[in-house]
Amino acid sequence: MAAIAAIGLLVSGCTGFAYLSKTYVSLTPQVVTIGCKDPYEVYDQRRLRKMLIVSNSLREITGCGIDDRLAGGDPALTRAKRFREAARAYLDETVREDCRITGETVFTDLQTEFAYSCAAPIEPRGTKVPRLPGRSRVGL
Repeated sequence: MAAIAAIGLLVSGCTGFAYLSKTYVSLTPQVVTIGCKDPYEVYDQRRLRKMLIVSNSLREITGCGIDDRLAGGDPALTRAKRFREAARAYLDETVREDCRITGETVFTDLQTEFAYSCAAPIEPRGTKVPRLPGRSRVGL
């Protein structure tokens, strides 16, 4: 029974990795900050209306406001709130205040995908759209 559960976890992890690689690997990350300038990398698939929010383990441990995060109880619940806040801030800062988040998929503690919908139509390929700055060393 335990072997079946382990195989299930392994396969779902591989499936998640394959999906993330296929969906987001070609995108340049943008950086959105929340709270006291905690940065999160955003990989936005505008045509699919999905974005991947990524943190890193060092920031999760040593980021500013960590005492506030832990005082609220379960760090996983606080993490989910911060990722949602980063997704909302990203939409606002890229001039899509009218868009709303419609779904959320947690892949790991450091990677969450958000689906969103907007009243405006999807921009044609090649359209210049607002972008946030990136970072030269992704993941730091």
